[in-house]
Formats: sequence, structure tokens, C-alpha cells
Amino acid sequence: MIKATRAQWIKFGIVLVLWLAFLIWLKSWLGLVVVPFIFDAYITKKIPWTWWRKSKNPTVVTVMGWVDAIVFALVAVYFVNLYFFQNYVIPSSSLEKSLLVGDYLFVSKLSYGPRVPQTPLHMPLAQHTLPVLNTKSYLDWPQWDYKRVKGVGEVQLNDIVVFNFPAGDTVATKVPADDIYRMSYMAGEQLAKPIDMTNMTPEQQRMVYDYYYQTGRKYIDENASAYGEVLYRPVDRRENYVKRCVGLPGQTLEIKDRTIYLDGKANKEPDNVQYRYLVKTTQPIPEELARELGISNEDLVSYYTDASVYNMPLTQKAKEGLLARKDITVSIENTPADDAGGLYPLNKNTGWTTDNYGPIWIPKKGETIQLTLDNLPFYERPIHAYEGNDLQVKDGKIYINGKETNEYTFKMDYYWMMGDNRHNSADSRFWGFVPEDHVVGKPIFVWLSLDPDRGWFDGKIRWNRLFSLVDNIK
Repeated sequence: MIKATRAQWIKFGIVLVLWLAFLIWLKSWLGLVVVPFIFDAYITKKIPWTWWRKSKNPTVVTVMGWVDAIVFALVAVYFVNLYFFQNYVIPSSSLEKSLLVGDYLFVSKLSYGPRVPQTPLHMPLAQHTLPVLNTKSYLDWPQWDYKRVKGVGEVQLNDIVVFNFPAGDTVATKVPADDIYRMSYMAGEQLAKPIDMTNMTPEQQRMVYDYYYQTGRKYIDENASAYGEVLYRPVDRRENYVKRCVGLPGQTLEIKDRTIYLDGKANKEPDNVQYRYLVKTTQPIPEELARELGISNEDLVSYYTDASVYNMPLTQKAKEGLLARKDITVSIENTPADDAGGLYPLNKNTGWTTDNYGPIWIPKKGETIQLTLDNLPFYERPIHAYEGNDLQVKDGKIYINGKETNEYTFKMDYYWMMGDNRHNSADSRFWGFVPEDHVVGKPIFVWLSLDPDRGWFDGKIRWNRLFSLVDNIK
């Protein structure tokens, strides 16, 4: 038996203390099974961890050296991504002009507390699909219950938050970015005969919407050539979204004429909030003016048949900049308010629009709500899909887990998330509440920003955004 040196004992002691501190933070003693392996690696050395180094075959030494380095890197990345921070790139314009397409974010998981993985066996850096192979990047078993480690704070009003897409629990693989529930309702309405629900009771309306959904979902399932395979994704393997939290648990949210009200009080709008306008001009907007006002190429091509009538999102600053150009701008008008093809809840006829929405109460952990067939559409997804209850309606009565009831106490906190580009954002107005177990983390700063509209020698790197703090983006 080889006697351990003083240095070995010191190294073992340091690693052991760090590992135990990590387990105490997690409040999990399952990791104690690793302690004997740490002891062996530093003290007894019974297991030949580096057997390949003694090989006389240089190929074995080289290959295993690379394997050792890759495995170490993957394990390190796995733990860092799970519990500390991860990279996130802005893929769409839903938060423009606060966060821009091409912004790379440093997302802290310590800010709200990291989640213990619900699907622990997965490939680091792959959210749900392995590139090239196009297969799942995780194993369905084991599945652990939701648990969040204590962080340095909680989600605050107007925080920009990264979270898992709540409606992404079920996806059609050929159109993975689309909300399958919204697609099902829309397809069902198109396939069914027009039904007038004006004088229907809430129970009758529910039956109609159930019919729409079942008809549309059946159509999607039977048309795999267009929609692909329909599959389920666990919470932490769902697509990552980034939006601004504009409603906290327990608050009542309402949108009136584009302004968000919380418990009757107007919430502060982001400095760079954008709304969509009809912009009439005497000529196409020059590229240099568009750049000056922060109007992207995507917005410039969003016009009607008349090339000088644009339907585009603008910040207040860009709107004022266009109006100041009397030689170009004729008028700027609000676009008509509509429901954009269907708003949450999809199974209730509310008459709401993206500009006038609510009121809607945001569920809070421990709070009890009185349930009726009229308000059930707002809360059945949290009760059934997010908190795992069996919910049914029979003969006008509500049953939860087989028992008739007219109330429910929520087990989790929920949030209302919206994009700053208000008319170009798939957010809570379309798919509802974000449960606390879907919250991933908080963006801290932009570490890289690439403009998709410019070349590498034409200002592609937005140098002025590098290392800018997200908290300063109000």
C-alpha cells in the first residue's frame, strides 16, 4: 500500500470541503456516494484512473489524453451550466430594442436559484436535440421532481428573465417553434362548420372549444408529412425564451390601450418599448435613416402592396425621428387592435385584443381561487398541466382528482412575461402564465452582439453593446 503524502491529504481535504459545501447548498446528500471515489483519487489510488499514461503505445496515450480532456470538459460544463450560468443568444425580435437579435447573454442561474435537473442525464450545451444526428439530447429516465436551490434573490417586476417555454411541453417536430395548442385550435376552427357561440353558456362554449381542439389535434397527428412527429418534452428540456416580467404572483393584470396596469396602477413602460404603426411615406425609407433610427431590415420589408406604406414596429424615439422628416413621412397611425389569431385562454371567447387584454389574476403559491365554469379556462392549464392534477368537467360540475370542487389552492408561483416589441412577441398574451419551475435565470450582461443586417467589415459587431449590463436596460 502506497502511503499518502501530506500534499495529497491537503488536496483531498480541500476538494472534500468544497464538495460537502456544494451538497449542503443543494440540500441533497445523494452526492455522498461520490466521497469514496474522491478519497480513492487522492489517497488510496486503488482505481487506475490514469492507466493509459503508463501505456507504451503512443497512439493510446494520445487518444486517451484527448478523451480524458473531453470528459473533464463535459463534466465541468455540465455542472457550470446546471448550477451557475449559461450562454443564451437572442434569436428573435420580441425584446427589441431593449435586447437585439444577435445579442449573446451571460445568464446567471444564481440570481433566482438554480433548479436541480429534472432530466439529469443529458448532453451539455444541447437543450433538447443533438445537432447533425437530430435526435433527443437527453434520456427520459430518470425524471426528478422540481426543486430549486436558494439563490441570491427572486424575480422582480420588470426583470428580463430566461425561462422554458410553457406551451413547449408538446411539439410537432417539423414546426417546433409553433405552439401546438394554438395550432390545434386554429386548425379545428377551420375544419369545423362555423358555430355561433353568442348565446351559449360557459359549459356549451367549453364543449365547442374542446371539439375545435380535438379536431385540430387529430388533423395534426394524422398529417405527419406536414407537421412531423408529435412528442413530449420535460420542463427543463423545453425551448428557452427570454421576456420581461410584467406581472408578479398575486397581481391582477390588465392592458388598456397598450398600457399595462397592475392592480389598477399603470406599470412603467420600458424605455425602448415598441408598438406597430402604419407609416405612410412619400418614398421608401432610406437605408441610412433606418440605421440611424434603429429600424431593422426585417421591419423595412414589412410593408403593404404600396411600397411606401409600412406596417412596422417603432420606439417613441424612432417615431419622432420619422415624423421630423417632413420630406419623407406623411403620417404615422396606430395599427388596428386585434386578437392576432387567438389569445390566451384559447378555449374562451373573451373579445380581448393584444392592446386591450384582461383583467386576469396571476396565481400565487398558497392562494385559493373560487372556480367557476366561466373562469376555469384561465386556470385549468396551471391546475392540470403544470401542477399535475386530473381536471374534468361533468354535467356542469368541476372535478379535481376525482372530487367535485369549486376552489383550488395553487402549489406554485406564476409570472406574466411579455416582450418589449409588443406587437411582434409571442408571449403570455398567447400562451398564458409562466410557472416558477420554468424559470431558468437572469441575464446579467451582453458579452457579444452581432448585427444580422451587416457584414463583418460593415459594423457587424456592435462594439457599444459589449459587456453592457442588462439591469441598465429599463
